[in-house]
Amino acid sequence: MRKALGLVASSVGLALLLTVLMTIQPYAAPQDALQKWVPNDRNRPEPPIITPGTFSTQEHPGAPPSDAIVLFNGHDLSNWESVKDGGPAKWTVGDGYFATVPGTGYIRTKAAYGDCQLHVEWSAPNPPHGTDQDRGNSGVFLQGLYEIQVLDSYNNVTYADGEAAAVYGQYPPLVNAARPPGEWQTYDIVFHGPRFDASGKLLRKANVTVFFNGVLVQDHVELTGPTEHHQRPPYKPTPEKLPLSLQDHNHPVRFRNLWIRELKEGE
Repeated sequence: MRKALGLVASSVGLALLLTVLMTIQPYAAPQDALQKWVPNDRNRPEPPIITPGTFSTQEHPGAPPSDAIVLFNGHDLSNWESVKDGGPAKWTVGDGYFATVPGTGYIRTKAAYGDCQLHVEWSAPNPPHGTDQDRGNSGVFLQGLYEIQVLDSYNNVTYADGEAAAVYGQYPPLVNAARPPGEWQTYDIVFHGPRFDASGKLLRKANVTVFFNGVLVQDHVELTGPTEHHQRPPYKPTPEKLPLSLQDHNHPVRFRNLWIRELKEGE
């Protein structure tokens, strides 16, 4: 009897181990890549050489890294389209920036992107108008689904998961690093999208890291699903690449110096 119980326990333990291994398999790519090489292996391919970008000032946007895809060239919205009808983006373009036009709707990139490093600079209207969520409100929607909130959060009280740099409705920023309205604010975002198997089963949740004006405010947080107001809906199967979108929330928020670097699996 004791031997039989031991066999049952061993079988249960093996089943649990296999279950764990199957569960973590989608996350194993970096570890698998590491095991291909011994430490300090001179046969290991070297990373590609790029030219790093430069930092922005309030007066001038910085230059993107040489391997980045520039989403706004400073002159037109040729890389963007209207979410409403797929036609030309109806936002205005100024001297090196573009701005929302209240009532025209969201805009999105014509190209689709997956895992990425994203750089966005934005500026809330000055003088400020309104309070709470009715003040310099917009949003950066990763894959058009997961919102990093844009809001004038300088001396402006609102709910915590709706502040600037919040994962809207899910995670408040670790700190409020907002600059005054009218100044350029910077988001540097690292995003890894969800993964689904052929049947639509969720294998990996999306996660995001955000630096707000150079300060870490979202530390590799795991997203509960897409963004909705007053809701946290579950994941639904989606492609690995989808367009990035920007929100029209009836406030003339400005944007400049948008660029993206696509990340390979394991980066």
